[in-house]
Amino acid sequence: MPNQSFSVVPGKAIQYLLQNSHAEVTAVVRETYLLHHRGDTNNPDSYFLRFADKPEARIIALPAAIGGNVALAGLKWISSYPTNTKANLQRASAALLLNDYETGYPIACLEASQISSFRTAASAVLAAEVLGERGRTAGKIAFVGGGVIARAILEFFAAQSWSVEECAVYDLNPLDAKRLASHGSGLLETEVTVASSLSEAVVGASHVVFATTAPAPYVFDSSLFHADQIVLNISLRDLSPDIILQATNIFDDVEHCMKASTSPHLAEQQSGNRDFVSGTLAGVMAGEVALDRGKPIVFSPFGLGILDIALGKYLLDQAKSQGLAPEIEDFFPATARW
Repeated sequence: MPNQSFSVVPGKAIQYLLQNSHAEVTAVVRETYLLHHRGDTNNPDSYFLRFADKPEARIIALPAAIGGNVALAGLKWISSYPTNTKANLQRASAALLLNDYETGYPIACLEASQISSFRTAASAVLAAEVLGERGRTAGKIAFVGGGVIARAILEFFAAQSWSVEECAVYDLNPLDAKRLASHGSGLLETEVTVASSLSEAVVGASHVVFATTAPAPYVFDSSLFHADQIVLNISLRDLSPDIILQATNIFDDVEHCMKASTSPHLAEQQSGNRDFVSGTLAGVMAGEVALDRGKPIVFSPFGLGILDIALGKYLLDQAKSQGLAPEIEDFFPATARW
C-alpha cells in the first residue's frame, strides 16, 4: 500500500541543497549517463506545447523513468518564454513531478528550474573534462550568451576548481555580457572580459560555450574553430550544418538530438546521413568511442529527462533528511479500491 503523503520541495530548499553540491550533482549526471548507455532508463521524446500568438514561447514535457537503485518515473514541465528577459524575468520556469516506480503514484513535486540549469551545467562541464586532454584546465573559455544557463556553467567551472587562463563573454545584449563577466571575475582566478564581437570571443579559445536562445543557426564561419577545441553546443541551434559536418560530434543521445531543427538535425538533413556522428559522451566515458582530435570536438546535449529524475531523487532524499520537504497528508483521499 503506498503512503498517502505527498512531498513538496520549494525553490528556496532546492537552492540551499544545490549551492555546495557541485561534485555530488556531477556524480549523479555521470552515473545517469552510464545507466542510459546500459539501457537501464526509459527516455521518450519530449513534447512541445506551442502557441499561435506566442511563436517564440513553448512549454515542454519531459517524461522519463530510471530503474535500478533510482527506481523512479517522473515528468519535468518546463516553460521557455524568451520575452521574459525584457522584464528581467528568467526565461525558464519549471516543476518536476516524481512517481513511485512500482505503483505509479506521484510522491513529490519539486521546483525544477534550478534542477534543470544545474544538471545542464553539470553535463556541460563534465563533457569539457571528459572530452579534453588537459583535465580541469582551460587556456581560454569563451561564453556566447550571458544568461542563466551560461552563469550556471561558469559557476560549475569555478566550483570544480578549473584552472582558466582567460575567459571572455559575448552577448547581443551588452548588459548581460557585462553582468556575467562581473560575476565570473569574482569566481574564476582570472578576469572575465566582455568581447565586442563573436569572433573576438571565440578565436583562440580552447573551450567555447554556446548558451543562447537562438532559434536558427547564425554561425557560419568555420575558421572560428580549430582542431581539438571543445565546443559545448548547449543551445543546439547556433552552429551551421557545415560546421557540424566538419567536426567530431559527441551527443548525450543521438536520436534525441536529431529532431526539432537542431544544428545536428539540420546537418543530417543536409548530408542525408549520420556519418558525422562519432558517438555519445557515455560511450567516451566507457572507452568505446575514440575522438578525432584533428577537428573541433562538438558536444550537443539535447537534455535528457532522466537527468532531472535522477537529480530530483537526490534532492528529495536530501530534503527529507534535513526536514526541507513538507508533506501534504492525505493528498490522495484513498488508495485502497474498497
